[in-house]
Amino acid sequence: MAGVAPIQMDTFKLGFIGSGKMAESIAKGVVHSGIMPASRICTAPRSSGRCDAFESFGVKIFQSNRQVVEDSDVVVFSVKPQVVEGVVLELRPQLTEKKLLVSVAAGVKLKDLQEWADHSRFIRVMPNTPAAVGKAATVMSLGKSATEEDGEVIANLFGAIGKIWKADEKYFDAVTGLSGSGPAYIFLAIEALADGGVAAGLPRELAQNLASQTVLGAAEMSISTGKHPGQLKDDVASPGGTTIAGIHELEKGGFRGILINAVVAAAKRSKDLSAS
Repeated sequence: MAGVAPIQMDTFKLGFIGSGKMAESIAKGVVHSGIMPASRICTAPRSSGRCDAFESFGVKIFQSNRQVVEDSDVVVFSVKPQVVEGVVLELRPQLTEKKLLVSVAAGVKLKDLQEWADHSRFIRVMPNTPAAVGKAATVMSLGKSATEEDGEVIANLFGAIGKIWKADEKYFDAVTGLSGSGPAYIFLAIEALADGGVAAGLPRELAQNLASQTVLGAAEMSISTGKHPGQLKDDVASPGGTTIAGIHELEKGGFRGILINAVVAAAKRSKDLSAS
């Protein structure tokens, strides 16, 4: 890495290999937050629909991934895990250490990414689907040659679509089980809460809105107050009241254990898949 210039935050160009919904969410977040103009972002969509999606907010469109790499200082691989090896190997001659490489492909390890690219200025990033609404929970891990300054560039980019933390790659299977799969658990909980509201006599639309807003508000309280979730729960549950009666039913059903088991099962599945 000696002699490789750092990424210049105010001038660098960003390219996406893969033009799906995640790439679109990241690009939109970066542009709308003012981190960089769309004129410094490029991609090479494979369909007219995806081309239109990126052009609608000013992203530069190329005909090939090679052109994207040549035009970019930071290259984000946002392709399906099963094709990322072939894509990286195809572009390998253009992937010099002057370029900071990023992967958001689930389950693909840094050691493989670095081997395919033939250098280790790589950062593995794992966002989740709420990136689409600017509320992602993202974790990143730096490759051997990626610098702290490189990490700051990527934290700045992904901070535009939510919150980002840095962690050792050994935690990524657990991250998958929690924040990667977690939105689905919460959607299931919202659906069940709404069904409970309907069972108790509420109109479906009102029940759905109340359930969604309740989850949103509770999450915001957990983040903004800094209180332990157990303390926040106790603050709501007055002696002999309605909330403790509902909590009692949840405890009888093993609610907490079921959520813990779901995270552990998803983490194990992630580990199995990445090993295969």
